[in-house]
Amino acid sequence: MASNAKNTQKLTLISLILMIFTSVFGFNNIPRSFYLMGYGAIPWYILSAITFFIPYAFMMAEYGAAFKNEKGGIYSWMSISVGPKYAFIGTFMWYASYVIWMVNVASGIWVVFSNAIFGTDTTAGWSLFGLSATQTLGILAVVWMIFVTVVSSKGLDKIKKITSIGGTAVALLNVVLIIGGILVLIGNGGELAQPINNASAFVKSPNVAYSTPISVLSFLVFAIFAYGGIEAIGGLVDQTENAEKTFPKGVAISAIIIAVGYAIGIFFVGIFTNWNDILSTDAVHMGNVGYVVMNNLGYQLGQAFGVSQGISVQMGNWMARFVGISMLLALTGAFFTLTYSPLKQLIEGTPKELWPEKITETKDSMPVNAMWIQCVIVSVIILLVSFGGDTVSKFFVILVAMTNVAMTVPYMFVAGAFYSFKKKKEIAKPFEVYKSEKASLISMIVVIFTIGFANLFCIIQPAMNGDMITTAWSIAGPLVFSGAALAIYSRYEKNVKSKENKISA
Repeated sequence: MASNAKNTQKLTLISLILMIFTSVFGFNNIPRSFYLMGYGAIPWYILSAITFFIPYAFMMAEYGAAFKNEKGGIYSWMSISVGPKYAFIGTFMWYASYVIWMVNVASGIWVVFSNAIFGTDTTAGWSLFGLSATQTLGILAVVWMIFVTVVSSKGLDKIKKITSIGGTAVALLNVVLIIGGILVLIGNGGELAQPINNASAFVKSPNVAYSTPISVLSFLVFAIFAYGGIEAIGGLVDQTENAEKTFPKGVAISAIIIAVGYAIGIFFVGIFTNWNDILSTDAVHMGNVGYVVMNNLGYQLGQAFGVSQGISVQMGNWMARFVGISMLLALTGAFFTLTYSPLKQLIEGTPKELWPEKITETKDSMPVNAMWIQCVIVSVIILLVSFGGDTVSKFFVILVAMTNVAMTVPYMFVAGAFYSFKKKKEIAKPFEVYKSEKASLISMIVVIFTIGFANLFCIIQPAMNGDMITTAWSIAGPLVFSGAALAIYSRYEKNVKSKENKISA
């Protein structure tokens, strides 16, 4: 009877698919993709599912099963598979990607706040002490970062309730998008706002910035980024019923559902949004396009069913408020958690000797000193970017480019350790999708090539359009953080050597 009770708690195929879907699928990727590529984004989601999501998810599953008793997370995976130096640089880059995420969200959360309060993005007109809107957002982002650090350092965990409410509301946005799109389509007699005249609509972008082959290829990194979060599924293997069969099937089905989900979402945006009419103005940017699109859905719903102009505008504003409140709750909760969670894993998962004693000190089980150092680093980057940029739109282009590159580079490190992991026979592998070393080598090459290829074009594309600032910032993040990782590790190696010399002397 006890074993039956235990089995009932295991993840079935359906519950595994749902878990992967909620970990990976991100609503905001849909309007952002349509803004960048129109319907042309759809094939790239399918391609990145085949060349990145599925093979990488299988790697995570094998790692997770083999190292389920290791507490160091990806550091342990890479350290045992390749070596501690490689593992530390990869883990530090993974942590650094969250630093860049905080830079992005601390600034972007004010766009969310504006939509939650006013039903529209008013941040382009904000000014503190006579500063420009971009500089004002930078100052507010620093204030937000200090506030979150103060609260998180107290070890308060109640904020997770806000995250779950926000997460449910954000999940509802997908339903609102689909049902709203269907109603607009019915109200408009089956006519699409963004017409599909021929097959080229699924290749060409209406966005002039994405009209060249290099700029189109650079979109691949955005599609890869949209599949982020799959690292979390590594620990689900031993919780899955009949894992050998269920897990590969669950990952494959999830990848199809997520890719199709993104494709349907992007198509539905085109039902009620004409790119040239709604998204071509300078007021629309990567930070607010989700709210602009959903505001437009509310407006078009009113227009499709003969509601007056004034009420249609109000419907649009209330739709944007719903998005704003949902995202504000979800992002606030995520921000509080991510202020300490990756940092804690970095410090606790790596050798203690790597860090100065002050950094490892904890209060209320929180690495308080490290959190304040992190706060200073994030604030400095925010101020450098905000006081170096020209407009709010440009500001968010830089932040999104930095985030996409920084958050996909660590995938290369984890994938790069996979072949070594497979070759080490001494590592017990209770779950294997890749049965041969050749299959694991091919999948590793495909994943690394896809990420590297995407990042290369993502970095060089702005420079080829004369935008050297975005390219410089995209390179600066990974370079500075990899340099910092090497410096920290070199200091650690010197300390270890001097201790050994003292002992031998």
